[in-house]
Amino acid sequence: MKRLKKLLLPAAAGALALLMAGCSGQNSDGKTHLTFQIWDIAQRDGMQAICDAYTEKNPDVEIEVQVTSWNEYWTKLEAAAISNQMPDIFWMHTNEILKYADYGKIADFTDLYDEEDPEYFQKHFSEVSLKNIQGSDGRYYGVPKDKDTVGLVYNKEMFDAAGVEYPNEEWTWDDLCDASQKIYDATGKYGYMAYGDDQLGYWNFVYQNGGQILADDGIHGAFDNPATIDAMRFYIDLQKNDWCPDQNYFAETSPGTAFFSEQGAMFLEGNWNILSEMNNYPDMQGKWDVAVLPKCPDPASGDGRATISNGLCYATSPTGENLEIVKDVLRFFGSEEGQRIQGESGAAIPAYEGLEDTWVNVFDQFDYRLNVECFVDMFDYSVQSVNNKYRSVWKPMVTEALLKIYSGQISFDEGMSEIQNAINEAAEDD
Repeated sequence: MKRLKKLLLPAAAGALALLMAGCSGQNSDGKTHLTFQIWDIAQRDGMQAICDAYTEKNPDVEIEVQVTSWNEYWTKLEAAAISNQMPDIFWMHTNEILKYADYGKIADFTDLYDEEDPEYFQKHFSEVSLKNIQGSDGRYYGVPKDKDTVGLVYNKEMFDAAGVEYPNEEWTWDDLCDASQKIYDATGKYGYMAYGDDQLGYWNFVYQNGGQILADDGIHGAFDNPATIDAMRFYIDLQKNDWCPDQNYFAETSPGTAFFSEQGAMFLEGNWNILSEMNNYPDMQGKWDVAVLPKCPDPASGDGRATISNGLCYATSPTGENLEIVKDVLRFFGSEEGQRIQGESGAAIPAYEGLEDTWVNVFDQFDYRLNVECFVDMFDYSVQSVNNKYRSVWKPMVTEALLKIYSGQISFDEGMSEIQNAINEAAEDD
C-alpha cells in the first residue's frame, strides 16, 4: 500500500473530491445508478451504446459514462483506490493493471463466467488478450475490451510522385528505406518518420528481428541480446538519413501531425486512431492508405514479421457496494452481443474472437475505403505489448537514454548498457 501511495500525484486530493461527487448509489427513483469512467471521448458513444443495451434488458439499472483526459484519469483513479472510492466500472490499461491487481484494488474475475462456461475466457479471447488482463499471479483482473495492432500509414500521392509502388505484404526494411529516399529526392518531403516511440516505433522492429525488450523471465532487460541490439541500431540510425526527421523535430511535431499536413510520407500508427483520422482529415481522403508493417529482411530468428498488440479491459473494485450488479454488467460487456455493439460503433476492434469485421465494416461509410483489414491480418503474428510491474520505474529512464543516444550525448553502446541497467535495477530496487 505504501508504494501505491507514493505513486499518488499531488493533484490527487482535488481529483478525489471531484470523483466522490460522482459516486454511484441508490436514488429516489429506486434504480441502481452506476458510474463508468473512460479516458477517450471518441469512444464515449460506443461505450454508451453498450450501457444502453444492458439497461434496456435491466431497466432497474442506470449507467453514466464519464470521460476525463488520460492524465486526469489516472490521478483520479489512484486517489480513489487509496480512499476506497473507486468508480463502479472503469477502463484498465496494461501499463497499470499489475500495480492495481497486486495491491488488491481491482476485482478478480477469473471465475466470472463459471456458471455459464468455466472455459469462457479461453474460448472467446486470444492468448494476448488474456495476458493483458492477468495479474502477477496469473489470475484475471478484468474483462477484455478490445485489441489492436500497429500498421504502416502512407501517402499515395507522394509514392506516385516518386514512381514507387505502394507498400505490400512483401515489403521489407530495405523497401522502406529505398522508398523513403526516392520520395525525398522527388518531392523534398520526408519518407518514413522514425519517431523514437516504443509501441509505435522500435519495439516492432526489435521483435521483427527476433529480439526482445524484456528477457524470458519478464523482469530483466534484453538489451544485451544481439538481435535486440542490431534492430535498435538499425532503427536509431534511420535518423541519419536526410529523409527522416530527427527527434528534435518530433519534440515539436508528432509524426501524425507531420503526415496529415503532408510533410512526410510514412509513419507507424495504431488502428485505434484510424477512424478519428478519417473523420478529422476529410480533405486527405483518397490520398492515404494503410498496410501491414514491413518485415525484417534477414532476421536473427523467426520469419521477420511482428507487430505490437495491446488491449484494454473493463475492471471494478473488489469492495464496491454494487459489486454483484457490476459483475453482471461486465459479463454482458464481455459477451458476443456487448462486444459486437462496440465493434459496430467503431470504438475499437472487439477483443472477442471472430468479431473483427464489425470494426472493419465501419469504414464502409466513407467514399474512399482504407485497407483496414491489414490490422486484422497482423493479429496472426502480433506480440503482446511489453510490460512488467516495474515498467513505471524503468520506462522514463529508457526514454531518457534513447534521447541521449539520438542527440549524440552518449554512444550507441553506452546507451544500450544504460537501458539494460535501468530495467534490471528497477527490479532489484523492489
